[in-house]
Amino acid sequence: MAGQIRDYWRNFIDGKWLDAADGRRIAVTDPATGGVIAEVARGGSADIDQAVAAARRCFDSRALLEMTPAARGELMFEIARRLDDFADEIALVEMHDNGKTLANGYKEVELTQRYLRYYGGLADKLEGRQIPLGDGLVDYTVHMPYGVSAQIVPWNGPLPVGARSIACALITGNTVVLKSPEDSPLSLFLFAEACAKAGVPEGAVNIVCGIGAEAGAALVSHSDIDHIVFTGSVATGKSVLRAAAERVIPAVMELGGKSAGIVYADADLERTARNAARGIFHHSGQICSAASRLLVHRSVHDELVERLRAEAVRRSVGPGIESCDMGPVISQRQLDRIEALCDTGVAEGATLVTGGHRLERAGFFLPPTIFTGVSPDMQIANEEFFGPVVVVLPFDEPEEAIRIANGTDYGLAAGVFTRDLRLAHWTADRLVAGQVYVNDWWVGGVETPFGGAKRSGYGREKGQEALLGYVQTKNIGIRL
Repeated sequence: MAGQIRDYWRNFIDGKWLDAADGRRIAVTDPATGGVIAEVARGGSADIDQAVAAARRCFDSRALLEMTPAARGELMFEIARRLDDFADEIALVEMHDNGKTLANGYKEVELTQRYLRYYGGLADKLEGRQIPLGDGLVDYTVHMPYGVSAQIVPWNGPLPVGARSIACALITGNTVVLKSPEDSPLSLFLFAEACAKAGVPEGAVNIVCGIGAEAGAALVSHSDIDHIVFTGSVATGKSVLRAAAERVIPAVMELGGKSAGIVYADADLERTARNAARGIFHHSGQICSAASRLLVHRSVHDELVERLRAEAVRRSVGPGIESCDMGPVISQRQLDRIEALCDTGVAEGATLVTGGHRLERAGFFLPPTIFTGVSPDMQIANEEFFGPVVVVLPFDEPEEAIRIANGTDYGLAAGVFTRDLRLAHWTADRLVAGQVYVNDWWVGGVETPFGGAKRSGYGREKGQEALLGYVQTKNIGIRL
């Protein structure tokens, strides 16, 4: 594939492409080489002020609300169509600023279009209800948008995650200021171009790249936002929630996980190993719902570990441009953190089956990593690596497996591997997680609600349920 990444990218505010107010820039690094591939305007508090003001003007003008819901849906369809024009460039930047393969870069475009078309189709189906109060009275409900939605999206999947939040906001009549991730911001600027070409009203979508402590903090604490959507770490999520509390505004929070897959003695071990490997090694484990813990019945523990090790070592690791099975982690900072946590696991007494140390080459590469001999109280059994590392813990009884699986602060996802349907239901009922996958990891899709329990956050993204996080109910009572 031919193509070259633009040297410099500006922020998208009020339908215009703007330098940072103070002229600063951020260098964007290719995680496969460690080299700088582009610069982006470094948004700060002044840029956030400008973006929020644009979003407020657009909301107050009722530019979206005066469109019929069906017309707002058609707008999503048009954005999806316009993304076809940018598919090659998006795939290229996803490979070089995010570490994906070229094929997976194109898949990001397809997934984004799927979100846009799904929510476009729902735009005219979000209905209120009539409440009977008796003779001479009419009472009904309508869905009312919050106003200006502040959105902060993660670097591991900025395009589809950002697009689905924007789509939910726009079809319900909200306007958006989105802070794109400084580690992987480029695809969202191309999404902004698609929005502009599709005819999205000026100010309805604003995208600003900036450092979290500057632009992110300025956005969530801004006095003129009405709603927050955040995906990121628990530590940063706490600061976002403190800002939301000061403003008394609602927030949709997705804060990561330490998801456990329970493997019973009767599981199909070949299928389980294949699915578990995909669940933790896809995108180098940089997925919040990755299968980062495996709880394996003691009778099949050794056999499954050997099958999982075989899945790990057969995976090629290298740059996306070489179409390797697994690419780099996002940054030097993240590689250092993952490797340090691996060292902690060894110090805690866990057994390193494979991996655990960076590859001696340019870029930020860690091979697939497996730990056994792990106990539930170890740091590596409780802390999120956000990398290609799985810890394996044995169990003897189903109740013990449930206790271990529910024994962390997280509750994002969980899995069950068994041929026994009754046992699968029993386990799924007792797992504290926003989604439970049975005999495959990541069962679900655009249509299925996604979100966490406990410290993994609250609110739901994806599916019809996501729309309820972008509206509030207004009741209208009339005496005839």
